[in-house]
Amino acid sequence: MTILNIIEAIDRWGITEPNRPVYIENTRTYTYGELKRDSDAIAAYLQKNIGRARPVVVYGELEFEMLACFLGASKAGHAYIPIEAHTPKERVEMILDVADPAVIFSVAQWSDIKTAADIISLEELQNIFVDTQHANKLEPVIESETYYIIFTSGTTGVPKGVQISHGNLLSFVNWELADFGITEGMRFLSQAPYSFDLSVMAVYPALTSGGSLTPLPKDVINDFKQLFAELPKLEIEVWVSTPSFMDICLMEPTFDGEHVDSLKVFLFCGEELPKTTAQKLLERFPKATIFNTYGPTEATVAVSGVKITQEILDEYSRVPIGYVKNDTTVYIMNEDHELPAEEVGEIVIAGPSVSKGYLHNPEKTADAFFEYKGQPAYRTGDAGRLKNEMLIYDGRIDFQVKLHGYRIELEDIDHHLASVSYIKHAAVVPKYQNHKVQQLVAFVVANPHEFEKEFKLTKAIKEELSRSVMDYMIPQKFIYVEKLPLTANGKIDRKGLINEVNAT
Repeated sequence: MTILNIIEAIDRWGITEPNRPVYIENTRTYTYGELKRDSDAIAAYLQKNIGRARPVVVYGELEFEMLACFLGASKAGHAYIPIEAHTPKERVEMILDVADPAVIFSVAQWSDIKTAADIISLEELQNIFVDTQHANKLEPVIESETYYIIFTSGTTGVPKGVQISHGNLLSFVNWELADFGITEGMRFLSQAPYSFDLSVMAVYPALTSGGSLTPLPKDVINDFKQLFAELPKLEIEVWVSTPSFMDICLMEPTFDGEHVDSLKVFLFCGEELPKTTAQKLLERFPKATIFNTYGPTEATVAVSGVKITQEILDEYSRVPIGYVKNDTTVYIMNEDHELPAEEVGEIVIAGPSVSKGYLHNPEKTADAFFEYKGQPAYRTGDAGRLKNEMLIYDGRIDFQVKLHGYRIELEDIDHHLASVSYIKHAAVVPKYQNHKVQQLVAFVVANPHEFEKEFKLTKAIKEELSRSVMDYMIPQKFIYVEKLPLTANGKIDRKGLINEVNAT
């Protein structure tokens, strides 16, 4: 089954099987008919009131209304920008400043942030949904037009908006539906926030194939007792998450194929899959199929994948990141030169799922995106090599890291730490365990302060920092120093600091 148009593929189920379940919560099941009705209403509202092509923000968590707004925006020719409701105010302000959205659909309560955009509350959304006066002809997003924009961390503290087109998304969805054992009507776990592109790995393959999404809310995830009680009740077939979230779930001894017998496919992306995690999964879910995948947001979720078997784990010292999808080419490069097979260099991705670049940021776009051999290409900043067509990851080239699946630029955290009143200078480095980032460590030169104990200073710094960055960007450990080491060029010697925290 090859999808030719994302919106038509989803709407088909709403037309032919309106009662088919699309979104299954504990207390309520939504149908494809409802998704079509509500998204058509959103599209009609936008087409009537908002000029085509300006982006639309959708603010909330994992609610059904978020999906209706995504699809409604797409149907009316608008790119949508998902923003999670827990995002710090300063980051939201920066995203709005870059994006200049026409409308904000506030599925969750909008925080007190001034904006020129129209804010549509949940109550107003419900009124739009019941308006049956829909537009006769919708003009949806097509081909190279931007379908969604996801904001990632930026080196200057300003988030970068990755623009993903309809064509980019088609390339990814068709690959996932073809290569990962997905069949019609499967039940997917929806755990990743919609502002994290890992969520796309569940949402669009599920909706285009007539499947359903089962959300796992943040309050459940954050309460391990509740989480472990909920897992066996989920009745899902396709698991999509980061390896870090799986590590939490594997802490529960009964999370296995015997107690959760519906699970058929595991899909991992967002960070490196540790061998220990893969080994445990093979043992606990012997009847399921486990895939490790790899790709940056800039190339639409993932571009390579491999089925994890005991043979694979025995052969490789690190879990490989797989075979590159058919329509894409990965080059291993040293600056502008291709390297021979098995040599380590930068992973460069070329193909139809590579983004057109960062929204309103030509300088950063020119740094990372280029055309290579007639295809759009992206420099990942990841080191890797190809061995018998298998792509093997070899860590980050620059100072960008993955922690719990979130991509973080260390300089981004430095930038925000520098604005904390207690701090004169700071540098953040990763501490690794088994090649995986275990925690972020901040080296801090503090301003004069009145705290008697370092832990009280740390608490105050974390509290102030939490106003401007996401929780996952706050360092777990603080080391106080009189000065930061510098390189011969007068730059902070981050590599030296990395060696220091990883020496023990």
